[in-house]
Amino acid sequence: MRDQFTWLSYFMMAFFAYQQAAIGPLMPFLRDELNMSYTVGSLHLSAFAAGSVMIGVFGRKILAYFGRTRVFWGSGVFMGIGTLIFLAGPHPAVTIAGTFIMGINGSALLVVLHAGLGDAHRNFRGAAVTEANISAIGCAMIAPLMIGLAESIGVGWRVAVILIVFVYAGVWLRYHTTAVPPPPIKRDVAASTAEGETLPPLYWAYWVFVLVGVSIEWCVGFWGADYLQTEVGLEKALASSLMSVYLGGMLVSRVVASRLTRRYPAQALLPGAIVLTAIGFPLFWLGTAAPINVLGLFIAGLGIANFFPLGYAAAANAAPDNQDAASARLSLSAGLAIMIMPQVMGIVADAVQIKTAFGVVIVLLVALAVVTWRAQRVQYDEPMAQAFTLPD
Repeated sequence: MRDQFTWLSYFMMAFFAYQQAAIGPLMPFLRDELNMSYTVGSLHLSAFAAGSVMIGVFGRKILAYFGRTRVFWGSGVFMGIGTLIFLAGPHPAVTIAGTFIMGINGSALLVVLHAGLGDAHRNFRGAAVTEANISAIGCAMIAPLMIGLAESIGVGWRVAVILIVFVYAGVWLRYHTTAVPPPPIKRDVAASTAEGETLPPLYWAYWVFVLVGVSIEWCVGFWGADYLQTEVGLEKALASSLMSVYLGGMLVSRVVASRLTRRYPAQALLPGAIVLTAIGFPLFWLGTAAPINVLGLFIAGLGIANFFPLGYAAAANAAPDNQDAASARLSLSAGLAIMIMPQVMGIVADAVQIKTAFGVVIVLLVALAVVTWRAQRVQYDEPMAQAFTLPD
């Protein structure tokens, strides 16, 4: 049953996703305005992800101290403040600081959101998480379209970004007294810490899957618009707008996955996602005509879409009674992925060219296939499971 908190969670996920998804498509405009290199441009996403890493380390204690409801609403407010700082920034140092504030608060929001949904829908955790991510992709798909439209009509890309902040303000005024479902068993910080140290090996196997899968998602999502402009030869506003094709593929795939997770375990669907990505990405990367590149981007989006939600659901299912710790550690995994890999691609692109830099995605995709095979073996091979045991 989707109660008020569930629907609000879907909106808050969309709020977060719109702002995060806007960073990549707006980057060609921001790089021109502030005369930034690929490397400096990628620091914005790295700063955003650094916030996720910090929440991954300290998020469980923050939830224990402030409570889920305060974190849920307060992090949304401060994420909006970070957005305003980013928009007003006259220098890369200021815009990077703004994205860091967005990242740390947005990640705190996701931790409490996923934990709350996990406890509110224990028997349909995979479906709830996937539906939340459908709302995220639906709203994220709008971001590049709005940025391209705002530039095309002459009002500037900043208008497209600030609109969602005003929408959040209206939702906060109307619903900020809504509470987040508490954990099933009250624990103090010490007890939570102790339990967090016993997250099972199977959880850590899918933690690694999320790390690699999110790396692929953001290498394509962050640098896709630049690639369409510089290598495919599309006009800048059109290149940014066409990233909605990638997000559209993700939306379609997550709608389908939300149905499939009601019948099949999340981990059973992961190989199919990898195969779709392996078909689509080479078309995007190596296509010799723009329609082929765009078609490949769509097919790649179909596969990449479910790396995070299905990986998250598989990991959370491995630790069903410790959702706060499980969600916080998954924030660390996603944060490390976003912080490191797009930055690596930016450095490679500055050294050679962005087309060569996209070869990183092929390496990651091969690694993901290996991780998936081994993660699924963990369920049946206990000695192999020990290879995935990580310190908490």
